[in-house]
Order: sequence, then structure tokens, then C-alpha cells
Amino acid sequence: MSALESPAPADDVSAAAETAQDPQTAVGQAFKAAMTSVRRLRGRETQRPDGLSYAQNSLLFSLAQQPELPASQLAALADLSPGTATEMLDHLEEHGLVARTRSERDKRVVLITLTQRGGELVAARRERFEARWQEALVGFSDDELRTTAAVLVRLSRLFDKFDGTE
Repeated sequence: MSALESPAPADDVSAAAETAQDPQTAVGQAFKAAMTSVRRLRGRETQRPDGLSYAQNSLLFSLAQQPELPASQLAALADLSPGTATEMLDHLEEHGLVARTRSERDKRVVLITLTQRGGELVAARRERFEARWQEALVGFSDDELRTTAAVLVRLSRLFDKFDGTE
């Protein structure tokens, strides 16, 4: 059984990754532990007082990077179907976090922007997360971080190539 297939709790996988002799096994186990942690985070997100999901937060953070986007482009950035994004945007608009306007150039296009409240929410979450992110990366050199980024990009491409028949 490979490192990516072995069924183990995230803490066990994290410990195994730190002690693995084979670097490829260590990467596989660490990747699995990180993915498990992200899944747990996504599950906890909907239990937050504001009730926003991981995907809704993704929409908001995408808008913070590009202040005005067509709904279709925003859906693609958040890796959501247009229909799912529309439903989520309905919810976000009802809560005063985003606003929709018709494009002046093309009335068929709906542009989405963050409201002041939405921008404040994103800024607060980014501030809270950023300190933790920086703390987690303390002690790694720039070269180590670039290597890690390259490995993650390669793994992302690998998983994008799977078509479900493997």
C-alpha cells in the first residue's frame, strides 16, 4: 500500500511522515496529512457563527484579489460550477457581503463586487490566518519553500490528470 493509499488518522500520518526514512514516502504521508487537515477545516467552516462555507470564503477571497469580476469568472476561480456559484452568491448578497451589478459594456454580464462588510470580513480572516501561516513556515529557507511550492504544483498537476478510471 502506498503512502497516499494507507488509511491512518492524520496525527498518525503526520508522525509517520516526520520519521519516514524514504523521502518520497515522507512527502506522500505529509501530503495526506495536509489534505486530511484541510478536509476537517472545510467541515468546521460551516459550523462558524457566520455560517460561511469554505467555498463561499473562496468566492470572497477571490473578489478581494480582483475587486470586480463577472460571475462566471468568479465561479471558475473558486473552482465551482456557475450554478453553484450563483446559489452561493445569492446567500452572500442576502448577508450584505457582495453586490451584483450589470456591466455597462455588456448588459448580459453580471459583475460581482465585495461590499464594505464583505471586505472587512475578508481582511479580518486574512489577518487571523496570516499570522498562523507565517508561524508555520518559520525556520524554512526561501529555497526550501520554493522547492515545497514546486512539489505541490507538480502534485496538483498529477491529480488534475486523473480521470477517475485509475
